Formats: sequence, C-alpha cells, structure tokens
Amino acid sequence: MTSSQASPVARFAGSRSPRHGLVLAGKAYVAASHVSSATASGSIHLYNWWSPTAFHHLPVPEPVAPLAATPDGSFLFAGGLSGNIYALSIPSGNILKSFPAHTKPVSCLTISSDGSLLISGGDDGTILAAPIFQLVEQAAGENCSDLMLHSFDAHDGPVTAITSIGFWHSTVISCSTDCTCKLWSLLDGTNLRIITLPCAISGIALDPTGTELYAAGADGLIYKGFLKAGSRKEASRMHELVILADKHGGAIISVVMMNEGKNLVSAAEDGRVYLWEVERGQVIMVLGNNMESISDLVVASGIGDCTRQGVRAGDDMSKSVGGGIVPFGKEFTRSVRDTVEIEDVLSVAAKDRSKAIDMLESAIGVYERLLELILKEAKGGTSRNKHEDKGDM
Repeated sequence: MTSSQASPVARFAGSRSPRHGLVLAGKAYVAASHVSSATASGSIHLYNWWSPTAFHHLPVPEPVAPLAATPDGSFLFAGGLSGNIYALSIPSGNILKSFPAHTKPVSCLTISSDGSLLISGGDDGTILAAPIFQLVEQAAGENCSDLMLHSFDAHDGPVTAITSIGFWHSTVISCSTDCTCKLWSLLDGTNLRIITLPCAISGIALDPTGTELYAAGADGLIYKGFLKAGSRKEASRMHELVILADKHGGAIISVVMMNEGKNLVSAAEDGRVYLWEVERGQVIMVLGNNMESISDLVVASGIGDCTRQGVRAGDDMSKSVGGGIVPFGKEFTRSVRDTVEIEDVLSVAAKDRSKAIDMLESAIGVYERLLELILKEAKGGTSRNKHEDKGDM
C-alpha cells in the first residue's frame, strides 16, 4: 500500500453535503446538496470547475440529500427528507416538477444506463423508476402514479445505492443496510437474484462488462461478487464472495470504477480514499490521510474529456475534502483554468474547421448544381441542333 499526498487541482468550499449529495452535472458543473448548520434549511450549490465558491445557490422546499443529473447536465433531480423528488432545470434552478416517491426519506438516486429513467431508492426499502421525459415536462395536474413506470418493495432496510446495466429492459442492482445486494428486472420488477453479505452495504460498482460487482462494506472491506458466467468454471464462482485484502479504517461509503475497469476508487468515513488496481486486487495509492470524514465520491472523465479526476464531498467540503478534486495521474501539471483555456482554444479551432468544411461542402454542392445545369443546357442545345438539322433537310 502506497501513501500519497497529492496536491488538489481545485477546492470547492462552503457546502455541508449529506450522503450521496454530490453529482457531476454534465461537463460544466458540479452540484452539491447543502444543509445549513444554522437553520437546517436545504439548498443545492452549483460550482464550475475553476471557482472555489458556488456561483449559484438553488433553493429547494426542504433539505435534500441524494442528487442525480442527466448526462448532458440540463436537468438535476434531488431527493428530499419527506420522500419527495424534485426535478430542476440547470443552471436556472427552476423546479419543474415535484412528486411523492417514497414514504420515508429518499436515500439514493441514479439515471439508468440508457439515460431514459430516473431510479430512486428510499429509507422505506422501496425502489421507483420513472421516465425522465415526463419528469422534466412542465405540464400541470398530472396524477403522480402516471409518472411511475415501476414501484416495488425491494429491501427490509433502507436502500443505500442503485446501479443499472443494459438498456430499456435493463437490470437494476440495489444494495441495502439489510446486508444484501439484489438484482431486479426493470421490465416487471421481479427479483432475479439475491447476494447475501456479512454486513450492511452502502455502495456498489460494476466492471465495464457487467460481470463483476464490488460492494462497499460498513466493516471497511470491499466484497467482490460475480454476476454472470460464461463457462462451467465461472458458474462455480457465482455464489462466491472475494474479500479484497486491504481494509479501510471506517465504513466505506462509496466505490467507483474508473479507467475502463483497470482501477477502483473507494472512500470511507475515516477520510481516506484508496485507489485499487483491479487485476491484483491491491491498493496502489492512499489519499487523504489527514482529512476528516467523507460523505460521497464521484469520478469524472475530466473537463472536455482531456483530464481524469476524482471528486469527493464531506460534511464541509472546504475542510474534509480540501476542495474535493483529487488527481490520479501525471497530467495534472496544469491548473484547471489553464486546461479550460486550452480546451476553449481547441473548441474554437474545431468549430472553425467544421465551418470551413461546411463551406467547402456548400461550394461543392453549388458547383455540382452548376455542372448539372451546364450539362442540361448542353444536351438541350444538342437536341435543338439535331431538330434544326432535320428541318433543313
């Protein structure tokens, strides 16, 4: 195990973010749910990549914890303590719709792998799936039941995390404080499989092929399970659990797969973040030895897909995460502002090139039409000459 005191690329300050209260809203924004220590009121803070303070504070009717955003960053969903889910437009923060999803606080939110569904879990143990296009419509007077595609009892305890694989008829995987991970058919809500673990599970991650599951244990251990079998040998492992060797000093709150399945990142309440090499199942880097507790972790594919970084949120992001952006490579020698400026230049160059290509294609189209007219005129002239010759005869 290697310890590393990595220098943060950026710091986000001023948010007290609960569990699952951090999300990337497209490539432009970072959203963090915030609960005021003075008034206990709730809001959502919106950050950009180069400013340490939130540039927008989005008011919500009640304290919210879990957040989820559409891949393009246009819409944000927040789960409230009342069990309500709120759909907001980004970056305005306008609440487009709210509806009661659970009888107890919303504990987790995720977007389906095809981007079409919002899937939520609650402290009441239920899972709900709703089409996103209906949630972001501004139509009034809708029946709440019309918004739900499925709603079913899933666990005996609070649902702590949800992920999905496949497209429209996808499989949903959920975990809970009841010490189970369960696989569900999103088509009809039927339970496909139950994986029993020795402790409460607060997070799950899948490898890119969807064959291996990594579960974050409240005992500080990561458990590896197998979801699919391609041979008899692999089928014999379907009911096995592999315990990764290195242990966190506190309950693990989040696990995230990165680098196309080569690495796994885990964050625990003890304030440490482990970077794992998946193939060997070993920790290759430890970050945050001196940090306070962490409440969430997400991994981004960078700004404009040219960097790769992790984002962590704590009870107070300015203290427990020191800004929350942790680099995992040598490419972080430039500041975020420099990176953005470079990307802006590249973006302008790409647009100029695209515009030039469009102009060239347009010119070619004009030339082709002119050529057609010339050929048509030439054929018409030839035809007239023939008729005239015949007339002379």
